[in-house]
Amino acid sequence: MTVVKSTLAEPARQIAGDALQSTLVDLLGLSLIGKQAHWNIVGPRFRSIHLQLDEVVATARSYADTVAERAAALGVSPDGRPETVATAYAVQGPKDGWLRDTEVVRLLVEALETTVGRLRERITATEKADPVTQDLLIGLTAELEKQYWMFQAEDWPRGD
Repeated sequence: MTVVKSTLAEPARQIAGDALQSTLVDLLGLSLIGKQAHWNIVGPRFRSIHLQLDEVVATARSYADTVAERAAALGVSPDGRPETVATAYAVQGPKDGWLRDTEVVRLLVEALETTVGRLRERITATEKADPVTQDLLIGLTAELEKQYWMFQAEDWPRGD
């Protein structure tokens, strides 16, 4: 049942809807990783990384809402239920317990790299199907790449 009609043709709506749903799951998962690390980080760089994690979480949560609302506007029911995120999220989360600041940095570098890579695939997929959705994904990617850069800089000189 579609309650909201889309201005997109069905094939384009499906492509955009799939990209938005996968992005919603990635953002909700990323925000959970960020908060778990935020609550459990220890080490000499605690404060700076603790605050930087809040930036990642704020970006993920803000864009999650925008992504979900874009999906709804296209007549695609967004699914951010815990069981959906738990089943569909493809990035490894942190271990339980306290996390060294160095572990947190590496965790976020990996999570952001994976998320950005998946977003870039969706940017390509939505190019012709829905440039509006593509534009949203491009803006999100720019924000997450900024965080990716910042966390990589935290890992210097050990980074690859």
